[in-house]
Amino acid sequence: MLLVKSITPKRIKTLHCFSLTILVLLFTAFEPVSGQDNSPYSRYVLGDIVPASNIMTRGMAGISAGIADYQAVNFNNPASYSSFEARRELKSKKLSAGRAVLDVGLNFESRSLREPNNPLKFTASNALFSYVQVGMPVRKNWGLSFGLRPVTRISYNIFRRERLIDPITGLPIDSSFTRFQGDGGSYMATVGTGFALFSKVHNDGEKRGMIEKLSVGLNAGYYFGKKNYSTRRTLINDTVEYYRANYETKTTYGNLYFNAGVQYMLPLKQNLQLTIGAYGNWGQKLNGSQDVLRETFVFDDNLGNLRLDSVSDTKDVKGKLEIPASYTIGFVLQKYAVVNKEGGWMIGVDFNQQNWENYRYYGQVDSVRNKWELRVGGQFSPIPKRNYFSFVSYRFGFFKGPDYIRAGGNISQTGISLGLGLPMKINRQAPNQNTNINLAFEFIKRGNNDNLLKENLFRFSLGFSLSDIWFQKRKYE
Repeated sequence: MLLVKSITPKRIKTLHCFSLTILVLLFTAFEPVSGQDNSPYSRYVLGDIVPASNIMTRGMAGISAGIADYQAVNFNNPASYSSFEARRELKSKKLSAGRAVLDVGLNFESRSLREPNNPLKFTASNALFSYVQVGMPVRKNWGLSFGLRPVTRISYNIFRRERLIDPITGLPIDSSFTRFQGDGGSYMATVGTGFALFSKVHNDGEKRGMIEKLSVGLNAGYYFGKKNYSTRRTLINDTVEYYRANYETKTTYGNLYFNAGVQYMLPLKQNLQLTIGAYGNWGQKLNGSQDVLRETFVFDDNLGNLRLDSVSDTKDVKGKLEIPASYTIGFVLQKYAVVNKEGGWMIGVDFNQQNWENYRYYGQVDSVRNKWELRVGGQFSPIPKRNYFSFVSYRFGFFKGPDYIRAGGNISQTGISLGLGLPMKINRQAPNQNTNINLAFEFIKRGNNDNLLKENLFRFSLGFSLSDIWFQKRKYE
């Protein structure tokens, strides 16, 4: 009797498509699909923080400390990678199988900005890739994941007209027209692993068939990006002509980045399980390279901005960007559904803390403060029957906490979310292939009448989670 690892030609063809899909998505993940943001708050720090969880959990307000699902990649807590294999496969003595997962997310956003007590508002929309992640088991209770995702985004273009005041006499002088413009953002390419330090399957009592497990994990990645911003000012005078001035700074940065996590799965009774989790990162420094330009210019309709005089042009100024430490703790209480008998449900809570007051940009502080968030989310699954909608997962959640930006006063932030998990069977001849379409709807309110701007954001997220068994040991006589 011979044991061999078998990959059929059909598997090889599928694997090639699988790899090609990953490469295409990695290539396109850096640029927006369509549209343009205009968020003034993205001027601060490294930009607006983009959603930091997969689409499945985003429908539950982004809870992730205690989430472990073999059909999705929870890249926030690497300890969850130890759960990529399906339960029924773990119990099998005749088959050793690994279920690989491709998890892809896409965001569609609509943002509106309004000044307090002003009926006029500005709106902008865009579509962006959210993440590309791959997860796979190495062996029982040991998993591996890698992928790419954006972390922050800078996108603003603001115009301001004002009357300048003489600082000595206090009298008004010339009028000015100023354009504030910025673009860029940061990204994270990671590879991580998670494994169980302890794992036990209960064989008797009311916990029969339930898994008790303590897992740890580590993500190692490269954090990189750019921050470009400029201020162009034109003085308007009827008698004296002034040259236009441009103050421009371009910064690129990058360095290794690490975060770690832990999860403990504790079965309470049959089909009821409590998972406690925590993850976080310590404060880390990024290496920066900066170009600083101060110039006068004129505008040509055909050629654009043309430099007249370079007041200062400094290249490749080295410095450090200090990213603050953060941590998240939480739990998930889950009841598994039983076909034709009872439905399932999940409820979870996360608490996050990040010390943004420790952030430094070339030694300089920014208008930020320490941030905390409380996230509560849940999921309901009906009794599984022949009706398709009985296999759909219905999700909800909300979160609240102060924003990390402090511009014109403290800014509050509140959000609610709804989500759906839609199972799809693409190929009935391949029972091990599973595809889930995850939908998430989020409404986030940022600021109030005490702030300079109020921002409302509606985000629709679409996620695809595709899993299949790629490698299996078969027996041949």
